[in-house]
Amino acid sequence: MKYFYRAQKESGEEVSGERDALNQLALSRALRAEGLTPILAKVVEPKKNLSDTILGLFQKPLSLREKALFADNLGSMITAGLSLSRALEVIERQGGGKRYKEVVHEITERVRSGGSLHEALAARKDIFPPVFIAMVAAGEESGKLPESLAIVSDQLSKSYELRRKIKGAMMYPAVIVCVVILIGVLMMIYLVPTLTATFKDLGVELPFTTRTLILFSDFMSAHPVLTLILLPFLIVGVWQGIKIPSVKRTYERLILRVPLISPVVRNSNAAVTMRTISSLVSSGVSMMESLQITEDVLQNHEYKKALIHARENVQKGIPLSQTFRSYEHIYPVLVTELSAVGEETGDLPGMLMKGAQFYEKEVDQVTKNLSTIIEPMLMVFIGIAVGFFAIAMLGPMYSLSDAF
Repeated sequence: MKYFYRAQKESGEEVSGERDALNQLALSRALRAEGLTPILAKVVEPKKNLSDTILGLFQKPLSLREKALFADNLGSMITAGLSLSRALEVIERQGGGKRYKEVVHEITERVRSGGSLHEALAARKDIFPPVFIAMVAAGEESGKLPESLAIVSDQLSKSYELRRKIKGAMMYPAVIVCVVILIGVLMMIYLVPTLTATFKDLGVELPFTTRTLILFSDFMSAHPVLTLILLPFLIVGVWQGIKIPSVKRTYERLILRVPLISPVVRNSNAAVTMRTISSLVSSGVSMMESLQITEDVLQNHEYKKALIHARENVQKGIPLSQTFRSYEHIYPVLVTELSAVGEETGDLPGMLMKGAQFYEKEVDQVTKNLSTIIEPMLMVFIGIAVGFFAIAMLGPMYSLSDAF
C-alpha cells in the first residue's frame, strides 16, 4: 500500500514523499529507522484512467443494506472466534452480488498483506462512509472491534430504513405527477392542434394563456418524437440543476419551509445527527472527529453549517447543547434539551441515542400518514392543471359561442 508522509529530521527540517509500506505502523518504523519523526501518513489513492472512470459509472454501488450486512456478519464471526482474515474469507464465499464479492475480496487481500481493517476500508472510501471507517478504527484501537461493527451495522440499518420509508412515501406522488405531465404532453400533441385549427379558421384574438399553450403545442405536434425524447432529458436536467451548489442551497433552505415536507426533513436530520454522534462517541471517537464525520454524513447544507459551528464551539469549550439551541430553527427543541441533560449527567451518547430513536419513530409515523395527506394535495394540483387548460383552451370557445 502506498502512503504519503510528512516527517521531521533531527535538525527540525520537514521532509515529505511517498513510499510503499504494509501499514502505517510499518511506515512509522521505517521512517524512525532513518532518523525521521513521522508527522503525517495517509493512503495515496490510485489514479484512475479514463476506462476505469467510465466503468465506474456503470458499476452498481453497494447499498446501505449490503454494508450493514457486511458489518453484522463480520462482527458476529469475530465474536465467534474467527480471525479477521478468516472471517473475511467466509463472507466472500457466502455469496452476494458480483460487486459485493469484488469489494470483500479487495478488503481481504489488503488485510492479508498486513494492513488493518480500517486502512483497507479507507482505501475504498468511495464505498464505505466516514462513519464506518472511523468506528472500525476506534474498535481496532480499543480492542472492541465486534462491538464497533455491531454499532456500525445498527447505524447503517437505521439509515437504510429511514431512507426507504421516505422514498416509499414520495414514490406515489412522484408517479402521479409524471403521469399527469405525460398526459399533458400527449394532449398538447394530439388534442390542442384540433382546437387551434378552429381558432385559426375564426381568426379571433386569443388570450395570452391560450397563445402560449398553442405555441408549445405547435412545436410538440411538429416534433412529437423529439418532444418525447427531450422530456426525460428535461427531467434529468432539472434534477442535475438542483445539484449546482448555489441552486442546491436555495432548494435546501426552501424545503425546510414547506409545511408538510419540513417536519420530515427536520426529524430525519435530527435522528441522523443524534444517532451518528452517539454511535461515534460510544465507539471511542473524539467529539471533534465525531462532529466532523457527522457533517460529512448530513446532506443538507444548513445542517452542515450547524455542525461546523458546533465544532468551533466545542473547541472553545462551549457545550454542544448551546449550539443546538442556536439552531432551533432547523433542530427541534428536544434535541437541545436531551443534549443538555446528557452533558449534565455525563451520558451524552445515551441521551442522544434516545433522541434518535424518538425522531425515527416520528418519521416512521409521518411517512405512514404522508400518502393519505398527499392525496388531497395531488387532487388540488390536478384540478389546477385541468382548470388552467380549460380556461386557456375552452374559455375562448365559450366566448365565441356567446358572440354567435
